[in-house]
Amino acid sequence: QVQLVESGGGLVQPGGSLRLSCVASGIIFSTTIMGWYRQAPGKQRELVARISTGGGTTIYANPVKGRFTISRDNGKNTVYLQMSSLHPDDTAVYYCNTVGPLAVWGQGTQVTVSS
Repeated sequence: QVQLVESGGGLVQPGGSLRLSCVASGIIFSTTIMGWYRQAPGKQRELVARISTGGGTTIYANPVKGRFTISRDNGKNTVYLQMSSLHPDDTAVYYCNTVGPLAVWGQGTQVTVSS
């Protein structure tokens, strides 16, 4: 069955950086467009970054453009999100999933940006 396992979150000060990882299983990862989503308290889940199957095309939501970088390693079935210049508004639970997400979600990883 499909499993998505996110890791790498934590507490970071404003302006800091984090690198998130997500290992996927149960899908043909190398032919699947992947994305990172986030859900802040009281808000809907939103797609913040997406990456093409080969990694050559990436698209970002405006709030994270220029600060976040999505990448993937198809040999490891893993997608990454490098986050820098973090702001308190980035506080959320971060999830990976396919774009046009599957019904199955991982547990997510909490990112808290606070001084």
